[in-house]
Amino acid sequence: MATKLEQLRSMTVVVGDTGDIEAVRALKPQDCTTNPSIVLKAVQMPSLADQVARVIEAGRGRTNAVEAIAQDLTVMVGAELAAIVPGYVSTEVDARLSFDRDASVAKARALIAAFGARGVGPERILVKLATTWEGIEAARILEAEGIRCNMTLLFSMAQAVASADAGAYLISPFVGRITDWFGKATGQTYTPETDPGVASVRRIYDYYKANGISTIVMGASFRSTGQIEALAGCDRLTIAPALMEALAADEGALPRRLSPEGATGAGRIVMDEAEFRWQMNEDAMATEKLAEGIRNFQADTLKLHRMIAERL
Repeated sequence: MATKLEQLRSMTVVVGDTGDIEAVRALKPQDCTTNPSIVLKAVQMPSLADQVARVIEAGRGRTNAVEAIAQDLTVMVGAELAAIVPGYVSTEVDARLSFDRDASVAKARALIAAFGARGVGPERILVKLATTWEGIEAARILEAEGIRCNMTLLFSMAQAVASADAGAYLISPFVGRITDWFGKATGQTYTPETDPGVASVRRIYDYYKANGISTIVMGASFRSTGQIEALAGCDRLTIAPALMEALAADEGALPRRLSPEGATGAGRIVMDEAEFRWQMNEDAMATEKLAEGIRNFQADTLKLHRMIAERL
């Protein structure tokens, strides 16, 4: 029998949630996603040491050298991944810009230009934006320019609805982090069928398919293969190498759990800025996890900056 990873590939686009070049070569995902935490780990890998040294040396003496080199290293990791996978590589806008629409747009354009200088066209890149209201509005502008966006740190239906309304190419609802929050808040242990993170993605997927929304749903931030299996059939799933390896070692049956034909027909939700902010205010989990995610990504960006400064 085919492995569960092979069965999953037959119904879902499998995306690598890593910057580990060798793992990507071995596991052969269609796309790859990165974030500041992944980039920080990647640039410390021995296999990239020579390239990292060259990028840092090339940036010596530039205006705002540390920040410029940090962007160059982020793009370097993305370009390395783009040379391996046939599909998209997602690269994140600085987390500190999450509440600044115009600065997010400018940084996204700069990232696309930097990838272009390395021979990687905009058709290969998804720009990741935190799903704040300002991030969503930045995506609206960028999508109109042909720059495709991946809305990350997404924890709620309000974020999913507003992202679709803005024309975002893809959303990344964070399954595991939702489950983490509810587990801590309630003390409960969840099965894949009672898992609140799984339920959130299923609800979003159903809403999109019932309303003919083309935005791609890509489940992310998994804690177990059970969560992944419970979302088999989702448009895309971004999976860390260890979980991909576990699925590749399992030859059990993997039934499809999500399909467009199974959508229940929930009506279109109206979502303006006031309604978005109110719904986020009422959703303690989404508000807390969004803020925490932005802080943590920024903390890893600052770690990268310190590493660069020490090398300089």
